[in-house]
Amino acid sequence: MLRAVIASLLVVTAGPSFADDAVDTSETLLPEIVLPGNNVDLSEFIWEKRPLVVFADSPADPRYIEQMELLTSRLDDLRERDVVVLTDADRNSGTSLREKLHPRGFMLVLIGKDGTILLRKPLPWDVREITRVIDKLPTRKQEIRDRRGDS
Repeated sequence: MLRAVIASLLVVTAGPSFADDAVDTSETLLPEIVLPGNNVDLSEFIWEKRPLVVFADSPADPRYIEQMELLTSRLDDLRERDVVVLTDADRNSGTSLREKLHPRGFMLVLIGKDGTILLRKPLPWDVREITRVIDKLPTRKQEIRDRRGDS
């Protein structure tokens, strides 16, 4: 299981050139949910998705590996809450995400649909904890009411 998750993470963080040589099981990561953070503009997610950004200095960082295992084990819970996971595991990447959020080593950042930073954590967090934060948001409560047909 750990090998499959690590192989999948390498595909996500390495980009298209490595993805061509990947094992077919890595395709189960649901690319619409887990995306590499390079060349991402957070404004494209405003009012559409809740970005969850996972930073590390290296894809070999044990905290990064643990966080990605936690996230990939419950992708359906994240999808239900309109979360997109953005990964950046290269401290020298100079991405716009790094410029905007200023991570130091490992960092987990949850951003609301309105673009506000809701949560910053220096340690891995379980999906259950993340979804509890999301479920307390007024916008999420409204989404639940709208899906049920409540006023």
